[in-house]
Amino acid sequence: MFSNNKFGLDFGTSNSLISSINKGVLLNEPSVVAISVDDKSILSVGVEAKEMLGKTPEGIISKKPIRSGAIANYKISESMIKYFFSKVGKSNIFFGSQVVANISSGLTSVEKRAIYEAIINSGIKKVYLVPEALLTAIGANLPIGTSSGNMVINIGGGTAELAVISLNGIVISDSIRVGGDSINDAIINHLKRHEGLVIGDQMAEKIKIDIGSALPLKAPLETEVKGRDAITGMPRSINIDTNRIVEAIKNPLNLIIQSTRYVLEKTPPELSSDIIDRGILLSGGTALLRNIDTLLTRAIGIPTYISDEPMLTAAKGAAESIKYIDILSKNIKNPN
Repeated sequence: MFSNNKFGLDFGTSNSLISSINKGVLLNEPSVVAISVDDKSILSVGVEAKEMLGKTPEGIISKKPIRSGAIANYKISESMIKYFFSKVGKSNIFFGSQVVANISSGLTSVEKRAIYEAIINSGIKKVYLVPEALLTAIGANLPIGTSSGNMVINIGGGTAELAVISLNGIVISDSIRVGGDSINDAIINHLKRHEGLVIGDQMAEKIKIDIGSALPLKAPLETEVKGRDAITGMPRSINIDTNRIVEAIKNPLNLIIQSTRYVLEKTPPELSSDIIDRGILLSGGTALLRNIDTLLTRAIGIPTYISDEPMLTAAKGAAESIKYIDILSKNIKNPN
């Protein structure tokens, strides 16, 4: 059923994905775990646990064990990985297998080791940690083996990974802890400050998906937002449109623009001309935000385009990279 027990793992702040060369993406679930406060046991993982965020009764905590691409809770992360593997395999098929996993280029050596050990301790025999930007380029079928320059930006839930890639390696890169969660936080803070309305992560995520945009719309979308009045504490709802959200989220988007400019400024001139010709590939879940590609194109002056199935690109690249792991060996970031 599977290709020699070799898999790709996109271990993300918002979602975790498992993929194989032959079958593509096998699992895509939220990186969320619900835990019993009394005995610390795992009650639910993934979709069911995400539905509990902000709604759990006393005695249950629903939390994300991954923050900004790094492990915030080691034991819970290890249990989550085991659960995801068992859900796909329906057996011990993953034990003794090999996995290529994504990693943020901005992590410390301690953070990298935590991810490595969490995956190894879940029963995997061999783990290769490869920068997410490189896996994104592979998943998008960019010609990274040539001497031409290819630039990718992967914006996930916790981080934005940017890199210029040539000859199977990263020439220049940057990683900032800005992503979909930062945009949600910006929406939450904006509504509290300007409307006196307190909302949770789930509502902020819904607003972002339903009416969010990186640029103003001529015909703004509108939605009803329900929350708690910051002064009275009573339930309250308001109507808000897209252009209010554009204003709310401009700061995290500006940080991504600044990082993009930094990478381009450090790129060798020979590769810069290739990037102008080829454009910049945009991937990750946050690439689904309306007009984010247009915003980057206008701000940078270089065409930016969104990959096919942007949420799945890095996961597909993780599985595909297994075939070229020897060629990519210089990019493997396993802790010593």
